[in-house]
Amino acid sequence: MSSLHFVQQGQGPVIVLSHALGCDLQMWDGVAAALQNRYTVLRYDARGHGRSPALTSPFSMDDLADDAAALIRQQAQGPVHFVGLSMGGMAAQALAARHPDVVRSITVANSASHYDDAARAGWQTRIDTVRAQGMEAIADGALQRWFTPEFRADAQGSVLVAALRAVLVGTAAAPYVQACAAVAAISLDAGNRRITCPTLVIAGSRDEATPLAMSEAIAQGIAGAQLQSLPAAHLSAVEQPAEFAALVHGFIRQL
Repeated sequence: MSSLHFVQQGQGPVIVLSHALGCDLQMWDGVAAALQNRYTVLRYDARGHGRSPALTSPFSMDDLADDAAALIRQQAQGPVHFVGLSMGGMAAQALAARHPDVVRSITVANSASHYDDAARAGWQTRIDTVRAQGMEAIADGALQRWFTPEFRADAQGSVLVAALRAVLVGTAAAPYVQACAAVAAISLDAGNRRITCPTLVIAGSRDEATPLAMSEAIAQGIAGAQLQSLPAAHLSAVEQPAEFAALVHGFIRQL
């Protein structure tokens, strides 16, 4: 899909930011602001999210990786530093395995490389709930996974939480369900063994959606990958944007 909505800011080497399921590119506002003085920051809405169009047919994580590769080839002159969180981190893994020519490095944050049967059953429950009751029915549960209680209670944090809740509830149910199915079906471990670009894995020490063990498995599966952790829940880039950006910059600076 070549018609993804994107926003570009800053100057310097290109960093592409890929958001989580049920979010859009504004999830990255804080990180983009922290990086734009040193980098050209390109962030986009995944298919069926934000202002990017949805397709009626089901899709896989490979399709999301192909979408990202098409955008990079259109908008960047050469390989980029690709940063993805959750679903975006899954797309990063698939992208580096399928399209190694478009990535200089990848950062995989708060993500997974596969799900066991119990987790897949949980995804199916979420799909069934959205089909039956709509997006509102899953919104509060998602926010509890996305953020720590302190962040949700904080004056500034609660404003961001409300904005992201509005994005989630405003996401059309059909493409959200398709994306849930693509996420639930990931099987990225074999591809990860082929990844040769420098890789940073970022975990959230308080992430219950993709716990530390999932990040450890990704880091162990990619040759030479570095693992870092932030004291945050699932959307670490929203909860701790300055710290997240500092990890990414420190990693890229070594390359």
